[in-house]
Amino acid sequence: MTAVTQPDWQAICQRDDLVAGGGVCALLGQEHVALFYLPAQERSLYALGNYDPIGCASVLSRGIVGSIGERLVVASPLYKQHFDLVTGECLEEASAAVPVYEVRLDGDSVLIRG
Repeated sequence: MTAVTQPDWQAICQRDDLVAGGGVCALLGQEHVALFYLPAQERSLYALGNYDPIGCASVLSRGIVGSIGERLVVASPLYKQHFDLVTGECLEEASAAVPVYEVRLDGDSVLIRG
């Protein structure tokens, strides 16, 4: 099946590029995006800005994915703050957040709205 890119959607990588239960970094123009693939979840793909605003480095794709209560989060590998995969909010620092992107699978292509 060939992926069809719709006007606001663009192919960012292939499903084989993803790591089940973890994150990878991809480029969306000049932006680094952290993609998280959680095939055991009802919603399996999440995309956040990769830049950790507290640690001041592009590292969120290397963080550990887990949950706090009902929230799916990634823990930054630097100072261990948790960022919500749905909203981008930092659970420990209310003033810190990362951008959230819409992402989906189209066959084996990962599409992101950018």
